[in-house]
Order: sequence, then C-alpha cells, then structure tokens
Amino acid sequence: MRSMDSQFIVVGQVIAPWGLRGEMKVEAMTDFPDRFSPQEVVHIDGLPMTIERSRWHKGRVILKLAIIDSVEAAEKLRGRFLEVPESKLRPLPEDQYYRFQLVGLDVLTPEGELLGQIAQILPTGSNDVYVVPTKDGELLVPAIDDVVKSVDLRKGCIVIEIIDGLLVKKA
Repeated sequence: MRSMDSQFIVVGQVIAPWGLRGEMKVEAMTDFPDRFSPQEVVHIDGLPMTIERSRWHKGRVILKLAIIDSVEAAEKLRGRFLEVPESKLRPLPEDQYYRFQLVGLDVLTPEGELLGQIAQILPTGSNDVYVVPTKDGELLVPAIDDVVKSVDLRKGCIVIEIIDGLLVKKA
C-alpha cells in the first residue's frame, strides 16, 4: 500500500498498545515479515524508528520501538502506519508486482480500448481481484493468466481478455 507520501510504502498499522512498557500490536501489511526484525527501521509520520524487539502472536506482530517506553506513548500511535522508504522495496520475481504499483493503471482490451483504471485491489484466498469502475458498472478482473494478458508498468497499463461475468451492472 502506497502511503500519502509516495516516497514511503506502508508495511503495517498499529492496532493497539500491548502491555505497559511501550510494546504495540501491529497488523502486518507486507509479504516480508522480516521487516519487523530487531534493528530494522520503520517510519511513522516520516520519522525513522528502530525496532528494539518483536515477536509474532496470533498472526500479528508485537513490537517495541526503541523510543516508545510507555503504554501512553504507544497509545498515541494507535492507527498510525509503519512505513519504509520506497527505495527499500525488495525486488520481486518477474511478472509479480506490488499492489500499489497496479492501482491507477489503465485497463485495456487486446484491441486497445480503454475500459477504466484499477481503483482498488481485493485480496481473495486464491487470487486478487482488480476493481475497475466503468460508465456501465464495476469491472471485476480476477488476476489470473486467462484474464490478465500483460502488465506494463512503464506504459501504465494492463491488457485483459474480457470473459463472461466480469461486469457488475449498476443498479
């Protein structure tokens, strides 16, 4: 997820304080859980903060930032995003993309007809679904090889093959 400041990418969100000594429960929003390892640096509101310690608990990370030492200080961070600079993005294998890279791309037919732009990405159990608002309704594009024929980040577009059932008509 791209943050408000496009130079940073969101990797987590503070859910709540945890305990009395400044630890926080964080919802991980990254495929790289080692981003929460001790000595890693995350940014909150643009300020760099070093992770002192971390552990996983029921699918969430419990972490302690070096400068947060009380439940009150942790409470002030509730709802805030943990970010990393875009320059720290990990390279992905060919034909894999970060979700933030896809939002806003033009969606074209193989003939070059513009259908709209990706407005949102819905993660599902098996594949993502790209939500593309159109004048006729929402186009729900499953991110599968049978539908998504190409992605070109340089040109800012994806080409899809339209199959039955993709268009959800406006009511």
